[in-house]
Amino acid sequence: MRPALLALLLATAFPALAASASFAPRDVFALEQATDVQISPDGKHVAYVRSSGDIMTDGARRTVWLIDVATGAQTPLLDGVASRPRWSPDGTRVAYVTNDGGKPQLFVHWLASGRTARITGLPEAPADMAWSPDGSRIAFTMFVPDEGAKLGAPVAKPDGAKWAEPIKVVTRVQFRADGEGDLKPGFNHVFVVAADGGAPRQLTDGAFDDGGSLAWTPDGRRIVFSSNHGKDWERDPFESEVFTVAVADGTLTQLTHRVGPDSDAAPSPDGRLIAYVGYDDRLRAYENARLTVMNADGTGSRIISGDLDRSVRNPQWSGDGKSIVAAFDDHGVTKVARFTLDGKMTIVAEGLAGDGLDRPYSGGQYSVARTGAIAFTMGDATHPADVGLSVNGKVRRLTHLNDGLFEGKTLATVTKHSVASSAGGLVIDYWQVTPPNFDASKKYPTILEIHGGPYAAYAPVWSTDDQLYAAAGYVVVYANPRGSTSQGAEFANHIWKDYPSHDYDDLMSVVDDTIARGVADKDNLFVTGGSGGGLLTAWIVGKTGRFKAAVSQKPVINWSSEGLTTDGYNGMLKYWFGAQPWENPDLLWKHSPLSLAGNVTTPTLLLVGANDQRTPPGEAEQFYAALQLRGIPTGLVYVPGASHHGLAERPSQLTAESSAILAWFGRYRTGVAR
Repeated sequence: MRPALLALLLATAFPALAASASFAPRDVFALEQATDVQISPDGKHVAYVRSSGDIMTDGARRTVWLIDVATGAQTPLLDGVASRPRWSPDGTRVAYVTNDGGKPQLFVHWLASGRTARITGLPEAPADMAWSPDGSRIAFTMFVPDEGAKLGAPVAKPDGAKWAEPIKVVTRVQFRADGEGDLKPGFNHVFVVAADGGAPRQLTDGAFDDGGSLAWTPDGRRIVFSSNHGKDWERDPFESEVFTVAVADGTLTQLTHRVGPDSDAAPSPDGRLIAYVGYDDRLRAYENARLTVMNADGTGSRIISGDLDRSVRNPQWSGDGKSIVAAFDDHGVTKVARFTLDGKMTIVAEGLAGDGLDRPYSGGQYSVARTGAIAFTMGDATHPADVGLSVNGKVRRLTHLNDGLFEGKTLATVTKHSVASSAGGLVIDYWQVTPPNFDASKKYPTILEIHGGPYAAYAPVWSTDDQLYAAAGYVVVYANPRGSTSQGAEFANHIWKDYPSHDYDDLMSVVDDTIARGVADKDNLFVTGGSGGGLLTAWIVGKTGRFKAAVSQKPVINWSSEGLTTDGYNGMLKYWFGAQPWENPDLLWKHSPLSLAGNVTTPTLLLVGANDQRTPPGEAEQFYAALQLRGIPTGLVYVPGASHHGLAERPSQLTAESSAILAWFGRYRTGVAR
């Protein structure tokens, strides 16, 4: 797309700034949300990261706030950017990470005195953190750089000479990652530091990445973590085991030994048991992670999530050690349940919301007090995540972060529906987003918005994109077609080695049902989606001409090129198709949208992050080139500096993207709601 064309799209999609009775692009800069909620051990306070939009920095300012549970009063922990709040076992201190003019460092705040101290001077940013049981030490993970691979001996540069950058030698399997770019040589390891400051001590080493969530054994002698120390570990991205490392001398002990990922280990309060999640790897694209308990020495492993056909995560023990709290997604809704050791399950909270604002993905965070109280990120389709609290089954919202922003505005309404797919009658959940002041007697131009993954799920939670589309007069429908998570392993694996395929039929059934309900104008249908949704968008326009226009965002277009240029090349094709390009090129081509490019008649815009390492820009460029050669109206939008997962991270870019999408649809939209 020529710069002039993009400028025209951006200028015409929305009018000049003015007060708006509905959600408007400028409101994106003011959104707030709660993340990383951490309840104190006695359940009396909640620390959380408050993410507040900042229009001057084009981003979010994240700092730690404290809530008094009894009164609901909240105060900032400090006047500055911070993250990862973690309570000391006695609840008198909070550790957190903040940037003190250089690299991010560990700080500790004393609640009684209000005083704060920096306790580290680290060369790299600390990651996962955990207090020792007696509160005297803090464990954390940190990247440890090394020199990397070398070939040959370069000539020494004379003093003052200006030479080109030296050559870079790559020998590791994973050498780049989305959001990080080219990876620096080195590995992540476990460290420990005194809680009142001092020199940190490295506990693990070697050519392995150690980390994940850290937890101490109750006696304070060992730290539990997950890692893959296999001989060929870089080629086994879904393999990990539970280890302990002795704090005294760094002795490693491997506790699990099966083929498959085991992680999120948490010792029981009495130290007899360890809970963790994992599954047996059968080389399928999707498996449910099961909640499992073993003895502290790794023996006696048994599954306690029973027949629950859902993937469980983040186990946390109750204070009395008689039950474990864990989360799972069910038909898009994230729930928290209490599991007794004999496998009985009770839902204790639901309606969690994740930290993504642009699209309505399922997810959420929580923590458990010794009292049994649960703090969690609480949200719905008209509220980004706030802090919620569940005590003895009673739930209340502790914060109302966006009430001021939304006051006087009418937001889009989201309702759930389901339809039997034309392909085998599989029941497909979907949600319908109707514009502010929706008139049920009229038919509206309608956008089918498709989630990525594909092993992910949409939920009835906040979506900035959908609110903006609806405010522009569109009905939006989004669905969980086959392949989505939160509906069991069989439902997810319907697309194993067959993606895309009948998920197309599921989505068309959703559109047909929306038309049958009298909501959608069948002559004004549009389609968009990102990542896996971008792939399906490109697939759809190769299968049907029923949509007036399409926008394929960060898509996969050609499985052979994608499979070898994505940052996850060591696992993607192996698990999703069971074949590499040289092993079964016909299978990969059969499922590549590029194979259908000769059928496309729909005007199609491609949109991609310039620094996308997951679905690299070359994927979108292939489809753009194919459509240009065929004379199909098309455009190509690059988002400067954006990664795959960071495509909508900057508010200015998010609003520009939605503006461009609406302008593209507006070119081909006819009439208004009728």
